[in-house]
Amino acid sequence: MSILIDENTRMIVQGFTGKIGTFHAQDMINYGSNVVGGVTPGKGGQKHLDRPVFNTVKEAVEQAGAEASIIFVPPAFAADSIMEAADAGIKYCVAVTDGIPTQDMMAVKNFLRRFPKEERMVLTGPNCAGTISPGKSMLGIMPGHIYKQGNVGIVGRSGTLGYEAADQMKSLGIGISTSVGIGGDPINGSSHRDILEQFEQDPDTKVVVMIGEIGGPQEVEAGYFAKEHMSKPVVAYIAGLTAPKGRRMGHAGAIISSTGESAAEKVEILKGLGVTIAPTPSAMGETVAQVLAKL
Repeated sequence: MSILIDENTRMIVQGFTGKIGTFHAQDMINYGSNVVGGVTPGKGGQKHLDRPVFNTVKEAVEQAGAEASIIFVPPAFAADSIMEAADAGIKYCVAVTDGIPTQDMMAVKNFLRRFPKEERMVLTGPNCAGTISPGKSMLGIMPGHIYKQGNVGIVGRSGTLGYEAADQMKSLGIGISTSVGIGGDPINGSSHRDILEQFEQDPDTKVVVMIGEIGGPQEVEAGYFAKEHMSKPVVAYIAGLTAPKGRRMGHAGAIISSTGESAAEKVEILKGLGVTIAPTPSAMGETVAQVLAKL
């Protein structure tokens, strides 16, 4: 199994006919993803990449049975696109767009809370690489060839560190069940904890790798969840051990603003919660191998 997407998931691309949307939609199709069309307002009824173009997400849901969506829409309009997907009945949405205004994302979060929890769309991103269930489906912008199918889940704020972890594991013969990028922005749709809960419920995921960084409480909250509710071991790498307090480091969310948000503090807290720590980015694969060997 896998989480969030598999070979049967019917996907659409919002911003389908744009340059970036076209490039990544073709990449997803080449990987084997079940892309059933896309949305570009004003171009409904046309064909693009041999798939139908719809004016609205609602049309795509009604006419093509769309279940999942990926957002390639400029920042000023991306929040509206996310809310349109939720309102149309999309079950899972990946927002690749970065630079969405914080106030817009607050509006998105408030909008999603209007839905009953069992009907609420799952959102990952913004500013993320997407999600891949290797050998099955890809809803994102990652290089699919570096992922081997297997039983290790990955969740991370950094797309490139997720790629590094997957590539290291592949070189060691270790495969991935699903890799999920939750995005590096301060306000994102899903947290580390949300994705850990999904992996705990997936019978084919045996170990989970959590890739975090300085700033915010998400990794520590996930550590407490793992200690209290997970039967599967969690391996973590926290980036930013040398980052000075108060300075932004890459992602908009990566800034130490209070106690417990530095990489060193997070590492110590997670160790105390029973999480296995990969000491360096180059040791992620071998740390996972050591944990798997003990199972």
